[in-house]
Amino acid sequence: MNPAKMLSTLVVLSVLLAPKLRAGDWPQWRGPSSNGISDESGLPVRWAAVENIKWKATLAGLGASSPVVWDDRIFVTSQQGIVPVAAGDLPLLARDDQDLARHENPIGGRRNKAEASNGEVTLIVEAFRISDGAQLWKYSTRATGEFPQLHEKHNLATPTPVTDGKLVYAWFGNGQLVALDMDGHAVWTRHLGLEYASFKVPWGHGSSPTLYNDTLILLCDHADSSFLLALDKSTGKERWKVNRAKGSISHSTPFVVKTPARDELIVNASPRIDAYNPQNGELLWYAGAQRQTPIPSPVFDHGVIYLSRGYRNSDFLAIRPGGRGDVSETNVLWHTPAGASYVPSILFYDGLLYVTNEVGIVTCADAGTGKTVWRQRLGGIFFASPVAGDGKVYMVSETGETYVLRAGRTAEILSKNELDERMLASPAISKGHIFLRSDGSLFCIGN
Repeated sequence: MNPAKMLSTLVVLSVLLAPKLRAGDWPQWRGPSSNGISDESGLPVRWAAVENIKWKATLAGLGASSPVVWDDRIFVTSQQGIVPVAAGDLPLLARDDQDLARHENPIGGRRNKAEASNGEVTLIVEAFRISDGAQLWKYSTRATGEFPQLHEKHNLATPTPVTDGKLVYAWFGNGQLVALDMDGHAVWTRHLGLEYASFKVPWGHGSSPTLYNDTLILLCDHADSSFLLALDKSTGKERWKVNRAKGSISHSTPFVVKTPARDELIVNASPRIDAYNPQNGELLWYAGAQRQTPIPSPVFDHGVIYLSRGYRNSDFLAIRPGGRGDVSETNVLWHTPAGASYVPSILFYDGLLYVTNEVGIVTCADAGTGKTVWRQRLGGIFFASPVAGDGKVYMVSETGETYVLRAGRTAEILSKNELDERMLASPAISKGHIFLRSDGSLFCIGN
């Protein structure tokens, strides 16, 4: 066989043998495209503790990370043991609504804020079978290094894992990172908190890993050192690293925008919004002004980036990708100064944007203009990001309710579903089911 023909054959074989995203996979935080959208139909509308619960699995520990799905398996991370939380009175999401604030609780329930770890802290990754919730395997490793001063609402198991169907990548809030095969065996491990810089960030680390081609991209915006890091996803070896503004803070997950011209990696952080070349870390453009403690991640549709900057009474905006340098005056299509979310990311669905603030006031805005279409108060305390599919929008409250809204230009609540468990994780949609993660349980909701 001549070399050209041999090369062509190898390329075809590599494509055929590579894992492919199947319909219904939810491989990362907020789904296939990280935008919170499912193309499935027949999704459930109503459930309760004894209705339309296909199964409920007890998790090995506590956590705020979201479940991810590949084929017949669902993966979740947790933490056993206690990491002390920051001293003093920690801010509540609903502090401006005292009646609602009484329902806010720390992860795992009330405990002494100064309580130290009782023995070892263990980091856990579990795999469950989608059909019946049976545990397939559990990977555990001791948490080491310096621990951040956490907010009482979450712990080290806050970043959501990501999978490409070959490996599952789990990252934890002290910097420990593990790549597991689909049977739970460690392929490689890293400890960024020991190898690069300690993970010191107000309230603890929250950013999840992002897969891009053959790299795993990790945002490390912390008090001692802020940087963006790309690792080879097969080996864990460093591909590139770029330093970011000193003191930059972000709990947001990097988001890859693909356009005909180029790919861009969008980072929502305290100084501004940055766009990088995901192939080498080159800074491409930036926009926006200072914002305290950004948490939401962007979405992208029809050539436009939509983003809530985060913190209280956040602004939100639409940005056209492309350009160089400061594009605040050239590429910002519209900007709404208030009304968006503190923590939850924005949702784009069928030409409309859905955002909820911390006390459950939902704003539906026109994606073309940013102008309000309708506003509805749901109640509840919102930390999880909304997801959508089958003409419905799902919003999960910390107090255990999932509100199902009919998507569209008229506000309509289809159901309020209560499970009476504390929930911070964003939902996953797969195989016609809704997967909800509470502090210590995993629910499979199905008709």
